[in-house]
Order: sequence, then C-alpha cells, then structure tokens
Amino acid sequence: MATRTQSHPKSAVKLEKSDLLDFYRQMLLSRRLDDKEIQLKRQNRIFFQISGAGHEAVLVAAARVFRPGHDWFFLYYRDRALCLGLGMTATEQLLSAVAAADDPNSGGRQMPSHWGQKDLNIVSVSSPTGTQFLQAVGAAEAGMRRSGGERASGLSAGDEVVLCTSGEGTTSQGEFWEALNSACNLKLPVVFLVEDNGYAISVPVEVNTAGGSISRLMRNFPSLLVLEVDGCDPLASYDVMQKAHDYARQRKGPALVHAKVIRPYSHSLSDDEVHYRSTAERDADAARDPLETFPPLLLERGMATEAELDLIRSEVDEDIAVATDIALAAPQPALDTIYQYVYSPDVDPTSGQFDTEDVPQFTGAPTTMVDLLNTCLKDEMARDPRIVLFGQDVADVSREESLGDVKGKGGVFKVTWGLQKQFGGTRVFNSPLAEANIVGRAIGMALRGLKPVVEIQFFDYIWTAYMQMRNELALMRWRSNNAFSAPVVVRTTYGGYLKGGAVYHSQTGAAIFTGIPGLRVICPANALDANGLLRTALRCDDPVLFLEHKHLYRQTYNKGANPGPDFMIPFGKARVVREGTDCTVVTYGAVVHRAEQAAKDLEEATGQRVEVIDLRSLNPVDWATIARSVRKTSRVVVAYEDSLSWGYGSEIAARIADEMFAWLDAPVRRVASTDTFVAYAPELEDAILPQVETLRLAMAEILKY
Repeated sequence: MATRTQSHPKSAVKLEKSDLLDFYRQMLLSRRLDDKEIQLKRQNRIFFQISGAGHEAVLVAAARVFRPGHDWFFLYYRDRALCLGLGMTATEQLLSAVAAADDPNSGGRQMPSHWGQKDLNIVSVSSPTGTQFLQAVGAAEAGMRRSGGERASGLSAGDEVVLCTSGEGTTSQGEFWEALNSACNLKLPVVFLVEDNGYAISVPVEVNTAGGSISRLMRNFPSLLVLEVDGCDPLASYDVMQKAHDYARQRKGPALVHAKVIRPYSHSLSDDEVHYRSTAERDADAARDPLETFPPLLLERGMATEAELDLIRSEVDEDIAVATDIALAAPQPALDTIYQYVYSPDVDPTSGQFDTEDVPQFTGAPTTMVDLLNTCLKDEMARDPRIVLFGQDVADVSREESLGDVKGKGGVFKVTWGLQKQFGGTRVFNSPLAEANIVGRAIGMALRGLKPVVEIQFFDYIWTAYMQMRNELALMRWRSNNAFSAPVVVRTTYGGYLKGGAVYHSQTGAAIFTGIPGLRVICPANALDANGLLRTALRCDDPVLFLEHKHLYRQTYNKGANPGPDFMIPFGKARVVREGTDCTVVTYGAVVHRAEQAAKDLEEATGQRVEVIDLRSLNPVDWATIARSVRKTSRVVVAYEDSLSWGYGSEIAARIADEMFAWLDAPVRRVASTDTFVAYAPELEDAILPQVETLRLAMAEILKY
C-alpha cells in the first residue's frame, strides 16, 4: 500500500493545448447542463434534478484516462461530466431529464443523472448508495473467472479496468468495506474514485467518517494504492487518475483515489444548503470552483486566448439550446411499455422450450434431492463454461493444495460436493462470510456475461443481501430498458421441520421475494423436480431465487432417479400430486407431503377425495391448473409454511376468491404457521408449523359446507 498526495500538475506536459481546451469544454458543458435542468425544473418541464456541479474537474480527467467501451464504469449520480467525457451527448442527458422514450439511459424509467449506456460500458446507475461497489468488484473479477480460454460475452482483451465512483458519504456503507476487502484480497483491477465534496446531503464528512478522511482509513489494505488529489484541479487529477488506472491495468491491485471536490449547489433541488452551511464555508468552495479557476490558468500559461474561451462558451450554449429543443419535443414512453423487460424478452422459461418433463432419460437407482441437485450442477457446468459457483463453504477446500488429501466440504449439506475437484477453484470457490458480497459480486459477473450460481447458506441470513436482490438484481433489466441484465441464480436453504432448527435456521418468507417484479422464485418438493427446475433456472435469462427446503434434502419419500442432462421443468407449471374431486389443496415445499398424507387419511376415513397441487414455481404461478381444480371441486385449502398473516398463501387465497368466486361453495381456508417464529423445543415447533392433523381438520371443515 502506498499513499500519495498530488497537488501540482506533473502531467501537464503530456497534454496538448487541444486536450486542455477540451477539458474546459466538457466541464462547462456539464455545468451548463446542470443549470439548464434547474431552469427546466423550476418551469415544471422536468420532474427532478440533482447536479454534478463542483465535481467536473476530476471527472473530465478520469474520462480522458479510462477507455469507453473497453473499461467498465459503475458510477453514481454526480458523474455527469464523466459521462460526457466518455461519449454521452448533451441531448442524451436531457432526454433523460424529460423522461423521453428515446432516453438511452433508461427509456424514461429512472430519474435524471441515473446514467447507463451499453456501448460505453456505463452500467445502469441506481439510487441506493453503495450498491455499485460490490458489482464493480464482480465485474473486475469476471476476467479472472473465465474458464479454459472461453470468453463469455462482454469479456474483452484482458487489460480492462473497472472504475467505481461514489461520494464520501457512501463510504460509510458496509458494502464499501466488503468491496475493498475482496478487491484487495483478489488484487482486482478496480479504481475506486471517492468524490469528497464534504457533505452527505446535510451531514458533514467528520460525522460520516472517523477522522474526516476516508483515505487515511485505507492505509492498511494490502495491495491497495491510495492517492489523494485536489479534485478541482483537472491537471493534477489527470496525473493521479492515470497512475491509478495504470496500477490496476498492470494487475498490481486496486487503487483508491480520494479527490477533494466542492458542492456549489445544494444536494438536489429538494434540498437547501443555506439551512446548514455557513456563508464563509460556501464562499470558500466558490473560490475553488474549477469553472472559475481553470480558465485563468489556461490564459496565464498561454494555452488559450480569451477569444478561444469565448468561442467554447458560445458553442456550449448553442449545443445546449439545440439539445433542449430536441428533448422537449421528444415523445414520452407509450403506456403499454410498462411491462416490457420485467423479464427477458428473448428467453421464456415458462415456454415449451423448457418442458422435457414427460421424456426423462432415467438412469440409476432413486436418490436424494441433494444428489440430484449436485448432478444437475455437474451436468450444467460441463455444458456451459460461463457458470461459476460460489458462496460460503461451497468449495471442497479453499487451500487447493489440500484437495488430494481431504474429502472436501462442498457445502453444509453437500449439494456442491466434488464440483471444485471437477471444475477447479477458478469456477467453484468460497466467498467471505457476507451475503451482500456474494450477491453483489454475482451481479457484476453476470453483467460481464458469466452465469453466476451463488449460495446463501441459510435463508435466515439472506437479509443483508436483500438490497442487492430487490433494488439491483431484479431491477437491472427493467430500469435499463433492456440494456443490461443479471441472470444470477441464488440458491438458498429454506424452511423448518428440523427438530432443533429454532428461530435462525427455520425461517421462511417466500412472499417477501415473490412480490419483487423481475425475480423468479422456485421451491421444489422432491428430488426430480429439484433437478428439472434447477436446470431451467441455469438455462434461463432471468434472475432466479431457488429455495431448497433443507428438510426435504434427504427424505426417502421424495427420491428420484437421474432424469438425464436435458431434463427440464418450465417455470409456472404446477404438478397435481394427488387427483381428487371434493376439495383442492394448493401448497408447495415441505407441506406437500403432509397435505398428501392428510388427504389420504381423510379419504380412508370418509371416502372424500382431495386434490393436492404442488405449485413448485411460486413466481410465476400456474393459475390455470389452480382454476381447473377449483372449478372441479368448488372448495379450496391453501397451505403454506410462512406465517398465516401476510404469508405467501394469502395472495393465492385472495386471487382465488376474487377470480373464482362463482365456483366456490365454501370460503377459502388457509393453513399455515403461527404468527410467530419457530421455536427450538420440538413440541413447540410442531405446534407452530402446519402438521398432517391440522391439514386434515381444515379439509374436513371445508367439506362440511
């Protein structure tokens, strides 16, 4: 690790007069675009504005150093000048401000300054601060994870560098530290540019950061080059950004550039900095404004004349006037486009293309869900070299020199056992104990064309990854208007019935994820379904949450034979596991077998036949199969392992009542867990979770109507 402070323009000799004039042009264009958007917002012709004022100098320098379309960019909302320098036009930025259909950043789906352009490798920016850090690490990591010389789509010549930017306030996020940890541990080619304007909205840097300087806190990270610079000086900034880029490109490790900039405007037009910043402080910022200090420097050094600067100003004003006219005349998105790109428009995992369920090629004796999941992963990793698999404990061993001497771990439940031995540590590897780290890195890899399959060891601990899943993974395609996608498969163990799993190893919560547009959610109940559904997940082009009920991993009643390497079950196709005429039970996961047993007991006692439907796919849902069954039986029990109130089955029950009311001869009954957590004591666990007897009683009560 090295720390350097650069405050004088050593690099000036590398730059021609035309370069320096272009610096000024880009800085001025960025500032004038901010001013124009502020004017348009006050005229109610746009709907939001957040500026990049005061950050322009270091950003135009970075744009000159980094290579658009070759390097990769994970930015934040103050990076207007950087995007202009990389090749985005004033018109494109104003199309975003007016939410035009032709806005190349998001098609009018995101706020202004949420940049994204596929051809420039500017990955779609989102509002949550700090989510970009781990994605940048994953994107940098993608190059080292390609297998056997195979190049996935989006992997370039091998010397690409990833630029990740943020304000200093965002470095308070835990994901910043997770990203630095992984980037340094793997010596990844990432440059972290911290644009320190001293404020996170109204909170000053000394409140956000211990000691008031993020770069001082970075000094003990191994392999990290730390550079400090006056970010209002474009020449010094160019020199520092070049050093950082070269360090990363040469694969020496990541770099962190701490650039001191200013914020001459309020955080956004929803904020008024006069309420919390003194006049003296604002005046001090104004004295450092690069739009005020750089032109006199050019004149003093003979690098520009007043006439040349005036020409630039007039050209910029003309460019903005033309761009404004174009943007204001641009049509808004058509209303019927709102459903476009929630999911892949090209690969439909609900289609017949993914339905080979009726033609399995069975081999071997029936085996467990664990074994058939493992078999599917082996088959698919052999078929698709883009697949990488990681998470906590998923590898056989982290210290690969020990592979020949140990049996191998392969996950807590052995689902991934033997995969590292077969495919190597480049494709199967352990992660830090950090769920956001796992999912965030996977998103970055997927954006580069890899197919990450990640494991969250227990569903109970998925919550630190929820931000990445809800606001990034599921939203990437829609918010970028199909420019980017992240088809990651997130595997996680799920559910209770463990006799001792207790509060933190028995959790469910499917509804928290099925309510996220863009995310497929799957929960198989037997070994054969697990194999076929996982294969569909691995071959589809959407992000998938794959819930593996750990109680079902090694049950004897749900074993299946190996159905072959092309066995697939489409999403949204339920399975009628027991035919009936008198009542329908809609269920999934570990409740399926209990519902079957309850239906069998009821038929033996009364002769009444209950139909049991295993949904298998929780989003999408097979409403057609449910509707056919309800029309036949006219009575419904919805059974699920989530808590009764607000659980997954509540939506199923509500939709049946809404759409099938004319066929119902009884209220829709729900059977679920109590509105508590799962207790450690076995007797309490039994009382909390749905049991065969509670299911049988519910069926019998509904059949009395």
